[in-house]
Amino acid sequence: MELLDRFAHPESDAQGAHESVERLFRHQSAQLVTTLARIFGLDHLDAVEDAVQEAMMSALHIWPEKGMPDNPSAWLFQVGRNRLRDRLRQKRLWDEKRAEVEKFSERLSRADPMSPRLAAELEDDTLRMMFACCHPDIPRDGQVALTLKLVCGFSSREIARAFLSSETTISQRIARAKLRLRQANMRLEIPALPALTPRLEPVLEVLYLLFNEGYSALEGDELVRTDLCHEAMRLCQLLTEHALTNRPEVHALAALFLFQAARLPARADGSGELLILQEQDRLAWDQELITRGVEHLRQAASGNCVTDVHIEAEIAAHHTLSDDFASTDWQRILDCYDALMERRPSPVVALNRTVALFQIEGAAAALCELDLLAENRSLQHYAPYFATRGEVLRELDQLDRAASDYQRALELTACEPVRRFITRRLEDVVQ
Repeated sequence: MELLDRFAHPESDAQGAHESVERLFRHQSAQLVTTLARIFGLDHLDAVEDAVQEAMMSALHIWPEKGMPDNPSAWLFQVGRNRLRDRLRQKRLWDEKRAEVEKFSERLSRADPMSPRLAAELEDDTLRMMFACCHPDIPRDGQVALTLKLVCGFSSREIARAFLSSETTISQRIARAKLRLRQANMRLEIPALPALTPRLEPVLEVLYLLFNEGYSALEGDELVRTDLCHEAMRLCQLLTEHALTNRPEVHALAALFLFQAARLPARADGSGELLILQEQDRLAWDQELITRGVEHLRQAASGNCVTDVHIEAEIAAHHTLSDDFASTDWQRILDCYDALMERRPSPVVALNRTVALFQIEGAAAALCELDLLAENRSLQHYAPYFATRGEVLRELDQLDRAASDYQRALELTACEPVRRFITRRLEDVVQ
């Protein structure tokens, strides 16, 4: 049983405290793995993970009885170091690395846990591992799973739960990704120029996928997986703070995440029912995140290159910075979608463009666009397409056709809060 599964069903109702413990153990275990893997190399990653797992289990048994140590990171590193030493005792590698391990352990024990220098070194380890997990030789689904496992500290069971997959499937995916790392003879390092640009792109794509998976769950009982969103935001923030990766496209992604996350508190009502944008209480939006998003958007504008993420961040900014739904600058949003269609045409971008067109030119114009999109086969299995058609037809008072499209959207939706929302819409048009 993996460590965090011991916390999966807390007996108390202190959910906030439970989530804090989860985050602590996740981040501490991930930090241990990244640091020890940097010292001993990726060839010994499995031994490192096992040693860290044993260290976390020791903390789980000892800390409740004796209390948390003054320096939890140093305590965990020392225990993990000892467990790894036992595993590598028969190998010359331990003797070769012993001095480096002892030196780091001593520094960790003596340092102020808030030391900027120590924090920067640990963050560098995290970024090195992130670039390794997103190596181009690893398939995208493997990159995401490996990042969650090694960089974020999620258990295989938690990753499976997040992606509604089986633990066996996720474990196999992670094992294959690790094998690719070993075969590539990867070193844990942040790529230098000119190699940085092509290596940074998959890192940003993985963070984008990770955030989206949390923001719009496709299946299950939860509308949002905030833990996935927060991890994507945390890792993106690290990239913005590092000298090598502090680039405009990284700030654009950070801005996009922050604008989207700012609206999370208002995406559902007190009963957990989905609220669409025009129904949300904007006073419930997180103003601190919005302010940070504006600052990152300003820094994103410092370069000469405009990326797709820059445009998506601008769209999110228009939605988030409008005083109310009626004052949204839909024309500018439509222009942004037109730009995306020129750069990266896709059925989903075209569908989102139609939503903006709906607000500007009305339901009839939007329906014409939706009819053209109906020729795209990929949208025939895409629930938001039929939900959007239902909204447009409802506005045109074509209730029978709206009901048919809502029904199709319902058939294609596996996320329970979204299903309940579509069901309410369906009931409205069949009464």
